Amino acid sequence: MAKYSLEFKLKVVKYILDEKNSSEQASKIFDVPVSPIKRWVKRYEIHGSKGLLMKQGSYTGDFKLNVIEYMHDNHMSINEAAAHFGIPSDATVGKWERAYYEEGSEALFRDNRGRTKGKMKTKQPKKSLPKSTEEDLIAEVQRLRMENEYLKKLNALVQKKEESAKKTKQ
Repeated sequence: MAKYSLEFKLKVVKYILDEKNSSEQASKIFDVPVSPIKRWVKRYEIHGSKGLLMKQGSYTGDFKLNVIEYMHDNHMSINEAAAHFGIPSDATVGKWERAYYEEGSEALFRDNRGRTKGKMKTKQPKKSLPKSTEEDLIAEVQRLRMENEYLKKLNALVQKKEESAKKTKQ
């Protein structure tokens, strides 16, 4: 993800708010995607220039639950809720909302960041079969292939016989 300076963000926001331009126009002129521009404008409107300095943080389960409930009670979008509460990424709020709907409010109190301790999967070496079992399996595969070929040929012969019988009736 590209990092933009505070001065640059302010320049883009001022271009939109002061000069009454759209986010799409700003996107073309400043070569920045529309979504971060809209996020910057919303944060600036709510928090001023401090809103453009927001950094990632860790959040308590109570805070996450408060954000989701406030968002639903006030019919806010994920973007609006992120801007209102000073959360740098709307995707973070989206993850919280999805967890809330799929697993309930308890999911918001779990810390799911990083690797899980003690549950890291290690590659298991392939278990080899005893030589006799392996040979038996290979022999069975070969026998089944031969049987399959035999049945295909038999089916082809039966079809030929039926076609010749139809021709003689006509």
